[in-house]
Amino acid sequence: MESIHTRKIDTAATMACIGTVICFSIGPIFIKLLTGYVDLWTQNLLRYLVASLVWLPWLLFTVKKGRFERRIWQRAIWPAVVNIFMQSLWAASFYYIKPAFMSLLAKSFIIWIAGFSLIFFPEERPLVKSARFWSGIALSAIGVIGVIVFKRDFATTKTITGIVLALSAAFGWAMYTIAAKIAFRDIDSRKGFSVTSIYTVAGLFVLALIFGRPGVSISMGLRPWAYVVMSALTAIAISHVLYYVAIKRLGATIPSLVLLVTPFTVLAGSYIVFGESLNGFQWLFGMVLLTGSAIAIWAQQHLNKTT
Repeated sequence: MESIHTRKIDTAATMACIGTVICFSIGPIFIKLLTGYVDLWTQNLLRYLVASLVWLPWLLFTVKKGRFERRIWQRAIWPAVVNIFMQSLWAASFYYIKPAFMSLLAKSFIIWIAGFSLIFFPEERPLVKSARFWSGIALSAIGVIGVIVFKRDFATTKTITGIVLALSAAFGWAMYTIAAKIAFRDIDSRKGFSVTSIYTVAGLFVLALIFGRPGVSISMGLRPWAYVVMSALTAIAISHVLYYVAIKRLGATIPSLVLLVTPFTVLAGSYIVFGESLNGFQWLFGMVLLTGSAIAIWAQQHLNKTT
């Protein structure tokens, strides 16, 4: 039997996890910075357009080599529709609240994913009998409530709007995760994401034409364009690839647990750029939220090992 001292560390998977955390931490900072230059609809369109262009050469190469399955174009429609809904809410929330607070609230997606999984995946339903699972969900819910209630300007209209948008985005992220899992169950996730991004750009283009001012992108300076490119690369294009690599090599549990540190890394960046900070009660309930999420993920992993 191989001892723990001779077991090799998967360097590629470790670097993928670290890179994913960095990308998911940098992205929100640039998205927030962009709020001072463009409306949310235009921002969404530009960021996703850049991200889709990054993947386009690989997609064209795959199609040319005959390695692309035509059914993906049909399978990707529903995840793309949900993704458009989620991305719109995600970007909108940054116009009302700061990145670290937003990042904490976004972790409530664990609660929604748990609920959707129990509905759509029979193999997950034994979790209903897991005390560990329900304690994790309960802690997550308590944490979300505490983080919100103890925010200093909780009662202001702007903050309430941001909270509603952030929690709705978390709900949308859970819907997107489940939709992608169902649609691409037997399909390479990279191919599915490439097509989904094309559909998403098309939908965001229509929304930008109706509600936004995409024409301002022509006269934008170098700095906001740099924010667009950096947020597109980190928050969308590169982060998805690295997360995919990590899951392939380690399974879903460890990368999911690693991502629970992102509210703190986002806070570090947001403190430097925007002067954002959390009070003592928010720190406490933030830890409760993340602990509950970790327990829920742990319970799901335990179920997978015993079924």
